[in-house]
Amino acid sequence: MNKFIAYIKESREELIHKTSWPTWEQLQDSLMVVIVASLLFSLLIYLMDVGFSSLLSGFYHLFQ
Repeated sequence: MNKFIAYIKESREELIHKTSWPTWEQLQDSLMVVIVASLLFSLLIYLMDVGFSSLLSGFYHLFQ
């Protein structure tokens, strides 16, 4: 149990004193990049889904 407590204390110490945290502006910039990339990626997947759906629908109508 002492090893676990020492591990928690060392981890906390490292997070407080040795870790460099981004600034609020850096976080906002990163957030905007993630939002834009997610929207573009979801739009691409949507367009691929609609395209394949219409392609397969047309293919299936050939055999009816």
